[in-house]
Amino acid sequence: MRLMPRLVDDRSMSTRHRRILLRLLMALACAHVTAAWAQEASYPVRPVHIVVPTSPGGVTDILGRALAQRFADIWRAQFIVENRAGAYNIIGAEYVARAAHDGYTLMVSSEGVFVSVPYVYASLPFDSARDFEPVSGLARINQALIASNSLPAKDVRELLEMARGKPGTLTYGSFGTASSGHLNMEMPQSMAGVKFIHVPYKGSTPAFADVVAGHIAMMFVSTGSAVPPWRAGKVKILAVGSAHRLPQLPEVPTVAENGLPGFEATSWFGMFAPGGTPRDIVAKLNAETQRILADPGFREKLLAPQMLEPMTGSPEQFAEFIRAEAVKWSKVVRDAKVKLE
Repeated sequence: MRLMPRLVDDRSMSTRHRRILLRLLMALACAHVTAAWAQEASYPVRPVHIVVPTSPGGVTDILGRALAQRFADIWRAQFIVENRAGAYNIIGAEYVARAAHDGYTLMVSSEGVFVSVPYVYASLPFDSARDFEPVSGLARINQALIASNSLPAKDVRELLEMARGKPGTLTYGSFGTASSGHLNMEMPQSMAGVKFIHVPYKGSTPAFADVVAGHIAMMFVSTGSAVPPWRAGKVKILAVGSAHRLPQLPEVPTVAENGLPGFEATSWFGMFAPGGTPRDIVAKLNAETQRILADPGFREKLLAPQMLEPMTGSPEQFAEFIRAEAVKWSKVVRDAKVKLE
């Protein structure tokens, strides 16, 4: 008879314990969410590392450092640029892909990691589509097709006529197999049904020097790099790869209007975070980046001298742009059978 009250008491106590435990767990969960929200809202609260997967001095590095300085001024926080160059930007990209997805490791990169590298290598230590969050497009630069002064052709139409008359004799340089300079020359060959000889170099500088010297016929380079030697009479500009004629070069035709309708050759740069980075942080970074790119002073001081065009849009729009670029360039890679080990 005495056991019944004790059983009732034990069950009642068990119910109370469960209720207390449930309330405690709910409180802890709320505290965790609140703390996470507070951290995202106050971002950044510690140094942010911006990885540039190239060597110092190039356009990617210049953009990364300029943004780091602006972010530091805006947020009164430390933004540290790290150059992790090598293996077609793969070394730096892998580092970022494996970093904590908390917004404190970012990457400023050109397009290769996302639109060509995944298709020229049999395997990579990351998934370009899954392991990165597109934050913001930064800038694009149109490419110019330069040629040696010794090349008789004065435009793309004449160049294609020469290529058809002497198949497999005209040479072009690039700053490496599967680089934008290489793939930008593979596309017109496919479109026009002609064949050029590819001469890969370890960097754009020696290739450019050989165009000037007449050792190779031509190459694609950024318009910012092409204009000074062109104005000095050292090379020809046969055409630019933009969709329309450039305001700075109204006398130079586009490739599209000069024999290859629909052709475009541009390079672009963007900011990325590790996959899974909180959307609030991605949105915050995008908003500040877009404000910086819209600043007339930033455009005049940094973008205009390099003939860079700012890219606008949300993270979602940037992600959609990358998907379209990947479709375009993966076809070029497949058609040209470009492979790297």
